[in-house]
Amino acid sequence: MASKYPRSLRGCLPLWTLLLQAALIVIFFFFASYDSFIQYPEVVTQGAILQDMVVMAALGLGFLSSSLWRYSWSSVAFNLFMLALGVQWAVLLDGFLEHPRLGKVFIELSRIQQATMTAMSVLISAGAILGKANLAQLVLLVLMEVTAFSATRMISQQFLSADAHVSMMHIHVFAAYFGLTVAWCLSRPLPREAEEKDQRKTSPSLFAMLGTLFLWMFWPSFNSALLHIPDKKKNGVFNTYYALAVSAVTAISLSALAHPQGKISMTHIHNAVLAGGVAVGAPCHLIPSPWLAMVLGLLAGLISIGGAKSMPVCFNRVLGIHDTCGVHYTFGLPGLLGGITYIAYLTSWFKDPLIAFQMLYDIAALSLSLAMGLASGLLTGVILNLKIWKAPHVVKYFDDQAFWEFPHLAVGF
Repeated sequence: MASKYPRSLRGCLPLWTLLLQAALIVIFFFFASYDSFIQYPEVVTQGAILQDMVVMAALGLGFLSSSLWRYSWSSVAFNLFMLALGVQWAVLLDGFLEHPRLGKVFIELSRIQQATMTAMSVLISAGAILGKANLAQLVLLVLMEVTAFSATRMISQQFLSADAHVSMMHIHVFAAYFGLTVAWCLSRPLPREAEEKDQRKTSPSLFAMLGTLFLWMFWPSFNSALLHIPDKKKNGVFNTYYALAVSAVTAISLSALAHPQGKISMTHIHNAVLAGGVAVGAPCHLIPSPWLAMVLGLLAGLISIGGAKSMPVCFNRVLGIHDTCGVHYTFGLPGLLGGITYIAYLTSWFKDPLIAFQMLYDIAALSLSLAMGLASGLLTGVILNLKIWKAPHVVKYFDDQAFWEFPHLAVGF
């Protein structure tokens, strides 16, 4: 019996993506050009930061989600596909939203760097629906989420007085709850065949740990990328390192403590060692002392491990959400901790009466990211449920063979 999966992708994917790519090329032809006034030192600096962002996105987030034993090819390759498409769309959107009157997008390294960071929102969200959507659905996910996140940042900066750094650091909250809402729309009761494939094995988990290491090493660059004042940039790098160090120690220790025989869970390590970098993102440039960043890393590690132990049962049985990669307790909860810490820090350390108004704006900006993530995720999930996308059957969840050619295996899968 012939498989319906190659036919599904053959019918939806090539025409859909090639037409989209052709449309993007035409838009770039008419509305984009290179910035000819960039200075050489800026090229060197921005080029190094851009390289760090690409490593985080392509290798870090790509391998982080590769721990499923029968879904590793798709995890890494689909991640690259979404990144490549998302950066193109984000460059155009950011340019048109920032300078709508110019009618043209001037491309420079900093814009590509910002577009790469924006596209990472999709890569984070995709972890929640990993193995449950085909590539044609992921194309729509890229377009919808990049548009929603870019619009959220524009509103935060223009109407809520949020700076570029803080609005970008809300990426974790937005992406986590966007992904969870889409996962809620797509979640189906898993049959035994799918549950068996939703397992981690030794070799794939080692590759996922490689992704974690890439993210751990380059996270200081991510948190400080949009900080241009040297003192703030220095604080951002230092505080991120301290928070990541403490969250790594906390994650490994608590994982052993939570196990009856004191054994460490690799799944916990994949996620919780990064929690400190997520939590310190928004306030990293304001924290004046390393011990504060270390406390934040400790709290983030506690929250992440606690979520990893308790959230899956609650989400699966009560809410009907299957969060494949634990996006909620890796990015969502630590991101909320970081946003709340940023607001609390402004309130406690600055006595200027105008800070009260800024605090209200910051609360509104964080709430906007959460609300936009939920609303746009719900809309995207509803659209992805349409039969036109020919989504994979639930029995074929978490399986590379539904999308890739395996010549050595039996024909007719």
